[in-house]
Amino acid sequence: MSSPGDDRAVDVVSGALVKPLILLSLPIVVTNLLQVGYNLADTFWVGRLGQAAVSAISYSWAIVFLVIALAAGFTVAGTVLVAQNKGAGNTERIAGVAGQTISFVILVSAVLSVVGYLLTPDLLRLVGATPGTDEFALSLAYTRTMFLGLPFVFGFFIFQALLQGWGDTRTPLYLMAFGVVLNVIADPFFILGFEENVLFTWLGMGSLESSLYAATGFSGFGVQGAALATIITRGIGAVIGIALLLSGRVGISLSPSDFVLRADTVRKIVRIGAPASVERSMVAVSTTVVTALVAIVGANAVAGYGIGTRITSMVVLPALGLARGVETVVGQNLGANQPDRAERGVFAAAALIVVSLVALSAAVYVFAEPVVDVFISGDSAAAVIGYGADYLRIVGASFVFLGVFYVVQGGFRGSGSTRIAMVFAFLGFIVFRATLAYALVGPLDLGATGVWYGVAAANALMAAIAALYFLRGTWAEGVVDPTESDVAPTDD
Repeated sequence: MSSPGDDRAVDVVSGALVKPLILLSLPIVVTNLLQVGYNLADTFWVGRLGQAAVSAISYSWAIVFLVIALAAGFTVAGTVLVAQNKGAGNTERIAGVAGQTISFVILVSAVLSVVGYLLTPDLLRLVGATPGTDEFALSLAYTRTMFLGLPFVFGFFIFQALLQGWGDTRTPLYLMAFGVVLNVIADPFFILGFEENVLFTWLGMGSLESSLYAATGFSGFGVQGAALATIITRGIGAVIGIALLLSGRVGISLSPSDFVLRADTVRKIVRIGAPASVERSMVAVSTTVVTALVAIVGANAVAGYGIGTRITSMVVLPALGLARGVETVVGQNLGANQPDRAERGVFAAAALIVVSLVALSAAVYVFAEPVVDVFISGDSAAAVIGYGADYLRIVGASFVFLGVFYVVQGGFRGSGSTRIAMVFAFLGFIVFRATLAYALVGPLDLGATGVWYGVAAANALMAAIAALYFLRGTWAEGVVDPTESDVAPTDD
């Protein structure tokens, strides 16, 4: 069942629309910023180890993000079903949907964990890592460690998705902030140990560092330590999140019986979640393909691309946050039989993101080199900075198009039309991005710059076709009828 508890849900089905959309989306933006904080902290501390270490996690991220996307897509089903049932007033069905989504996603992530661990060497070769090199060895250890911890990583993702559907985005923000603080503290110790740990120097505790190293000899786990820190801190967050759901203090209240999978609910989760998984994986597949293309140019280009994509992921956070907010606004309003209000929510979010990303793109263009410089040191730093800065300047000009695309996709997902979102993701990230990038780096031999221009052009094309389809209005026709009893099964 669902109970009021400490309910922080935002009302998005009545009254003003823009303010609730901002109130709902802003915590998601900050949560996503903190999510990127995990990756940036890893990049920063791993960067103290040099170019080989940064290249290693760039290869690894291309693979790990793909697998994470496959499982995370199913959390969209939890958001959509919770949102539409709440909008329709079917609150008694929400606990069963939420509990079974948790069980299903954890099961999927466990399977992917095992398969990914076994296939890691082959996957690294596919993204351009060369066996026998330092980059390959470091990537192998990092990637396999991340695979082993996938179920822990997904515990938080599920918690965030369910509360988002309910309309509460602040509680996941608080939990994410707690996790990032833990990760920032853990990263330097797991990566560097007590040897050359600059954190001690910054804190004026160099003598303590020397004493601890002399006593323990612990010099960290290197690149693998970044994965260990992430898994441990995410695991702590996942346990707290599930405990909050079981306690009933966050609006949704679960009991152990809600975690038992039932055929009807699983079919709904798969029907909505499978296309969403494919959609999300398109971004990761695109990153994997582009990484392989950049690898043709060389390891320095891969390192520059890895840093550039991490910075890009932070710049487009407003778009991703608004897209998630749009999922809730569209889901709850379609559940409440208010399609016009759902459509207005998408238009409002698109307008907000255009203004935001124009400003952010200008800042990225001006400060591209010093920003990249923060994340790399060593003999190859100058070359890596050059590649990374060029990427940010060229691709940065297309951020506004990418932002609009994400917002429109959020509208499709919120309506339950995840297959439509999947089709546009495939066209944009695979057909347009991969094809254009390949043409410019291969046949036209423009090197890494060609890849950057291919990515930018694809961003503009995908935004145009998705927006044109959205304007037709047929995307809302597939919404679940709030009067149907099979929107989500009861516990009977």
